[in-house]
Amino acid sequence: MATDKFQLVGSLLRPQDLLAYKNKIEHRDDIQYPFYDAFPGYQETESKAIEDIIAAQKEHGLTVITDGEHGRSMWHLDFLWGLEGVERYIADRGYAFEDLDGGDFETRKDIGIRITKPLSGKNHHYLTLFKETKAQAGDDTVKITVWGAAHAFTELTFFNDLVGEGQVYATKEDLRAGLIHAYKEFLQEYKDAGGEIVQFDDCLWELFADDNDKSFFAAGNAGLESLADEFVAINNEVADFAHELGLKVWTHNCRGNYQSRSAASGTYKAIAEKFLKDQHYDRFFLEWDDDRAGDISALEALKDRPNVEVVLGLLSSKTASLDDEDRVLALLDKASEILPKDRLYLSHQCGFASCDCGNELSVAQQWAKIEQGQKLAEAYFG
Repeated sequence: MATDKFQLVGSLLRPQDLLAYKNKIEHRDDIQYPFYDAFPGYQETESKAIEDIIAAQKEHGLTVITDGEHGRSMWHLDFLWGLEGVERYIADRGYAFEDLDGGDFETRKDIGIRITKPLSGKNHHYLTLFKETKAQAGDDTVKITVWGAAHAFTELTFFNDLVGEGQVYATKEDLRAGLIHAYKEFLQEYKDAGGEIVQFDDCLWELFADDNDKSFFAAGNAGLESLADEFVAINNEVADFAHELGLKVWTHNCRGNYQSRSAASGTYKAIAEKFLKDQHYDRFFLEWDDDRAGDISALEALKDRPNVEVVLGLLSSKTASLDDEDRVLALLDKASEILPKDRLYLSHQCGFASCDCGNELSVAQQWAKIEQGQKLAEAYFG
């Protein structure tokens, strides 16, 4: 089916009745994930929203189904919140993004993480959500989206310094081993629950790009190449374990997506040899909705990996208007000169609601953009 050639990254806009609960979560750190006991009616509202978004995906002919990420607050941190040994809190500052006018923009602040005991990925709430999604999806394929392990490790160590004296993990090596073990526990239980596809989402690759003015290079960090090697090695250890279980292992990379705003630049060309060629993923969802990603010739790094597929994020989930179809078709032509068309897919650069606040467009505009993507895929791939 041509509709298979159009793919969703994962997240979709939440309905207002669900957002009424979600908006309360970010202002309280006296409650813990999944927060159901704090808000009467929340769990029922979330379950109904997930049921509705699954039905909407099926009605639109989408063949790889998610829960729209309606069961989480943010694309990444909910996974950590669901690990045993993690406690969330409201930090002094949120993440730094670039505003639409080029100025500074700060996200929600409930991004603080404490590690209170050795990490475990067993009995994760994501699996409850997955089982419900799988049951409602019927014969359609279901994928689960999870925070990439190396990104999580980098945030816990490089950005939060959760190792050392008085911490649960004395060294980075200890934390690395503990975090990877938790991921493996989660993946084993996901496979046991009937999981087939895991997609690891990751937004830090571009920090290793020397043409990104907000990268590690700009900060003058020594030993950058070894840091990148460690990053890739962590992702590969987790991906290899997932492959051993028989899972398909996908990844999605973008440069930040929060209320239609971005966090970074940096081209794929600058990081392709390591982050495309060397990472052990079966399918790459890559962001190419504007010039920040650079030339599509970066796909050359994947020419010698014939079993790897690429989902080109040529469309934008950040805008309310439909995308420039001539631009999309021209880039698909360029990509197909590098990789065979049967290895290529089309998507938006990211989901429509990486965090529950969502991007700045309406639900109707979201579905119009999805329908445009499906029609473009039909026209190009046949």
